[in-house]
Amino acid sequence: MAAIRGLRDADEVVVVGGGAAGAVYPADAAGTLAPWGVDVRVGEGTAVLPLSLTVGRWLLDRAGVGRPDEYRAVAVDAGPEECLAIGAELAERASRVALLVMADGSAALTVKAPGYLQPGAEDYDRALVRALAAADVTALGALDPAEADELWVGGRAALQVLAGAGRKDTFQAEVLYDEAPYGVGYHVVSWHR
Repeated sequence: MAAIRGLRDADEVVVVGGGAAGAVYPADAAGTLAPWGVDVRVGEGTAVLPLSLTVGRWLLDRAGVGRPDEYRAVAVDAGPEECLAIGAELAERASRVALLVMADGSAALTVKAPGYLQPGAEDYDRALVRALAAADVTALGALDPAEADELWVGGRAALQVLAGAGRKDTFQAEVLYDEAPYGVGYHVVSWHR
């Protein structure tokens, strides 16, 4: 939660995550985890946030950060150039823009994973962590959508938004968590100037 609490110092906070289609949601948008069998709801009103942004809002609420300025869903099948352009646009909004990027690594890392065990998934996930740990926007921007789909990498598009946002700056990165519970790559990495 410490990494999320650090978002308070930003001029603008945007939660970025994958969705069925690209969309912008306001700060008070609601979401629910009920379709995934968990009785958790965030916000009031009709639940509209996709899973990634619902989890992002839940994390912000738990950390006591408050509402972001917006939630940005990027279509999971969006091309790299589109994702990079979205990131660049977000980075230009204010002097200190913080992105909470909600992005899974491979969901094919073990035989019990949602995507079963796929050859190459572990190597892909390790390369992804190396890119995040080095704040390597070039490597993140070059992620191949077809390979990501094959290896059940649900967060590729959101990570490429991050790459687009970080192209004009140099960041220090800190890996805070790097595990694969349930055979899904989960990585918590903080980037800061």
